[in-house]
Amino acid sequence: MGILSWILLGLVAGALAKWIMPGRDPGGWMITIVIGIVGAMIGGFVAGFFGFGGVDGFNIGSLVIAVGGALLLLFAYRKLA
Repeated sequence: MGILSWILLGLVAGALAKWIMPGRDPGGWMITIVIGIVGAMIGGFVAGFFGFGGVDGFNIGSLVIAVGGALLLLFAYRKLA
């Protein structure tokens, strides 16, 4: 997957994670995009580790994994910030 695909998937995953877990976050949309991108990578790594596959393209399975990773990262970010 190219860098542009990661950014687009991260943008969508971050927006969906923000929609699922609304609240005030420092940093606004830029941090949401970064959380989405990093969350997609973390979600892909964790899913690959447990044998569920990874984030391998722009499809529904990858989106679910990316949103899950973004939700975990958003939760951790809120607890630490």
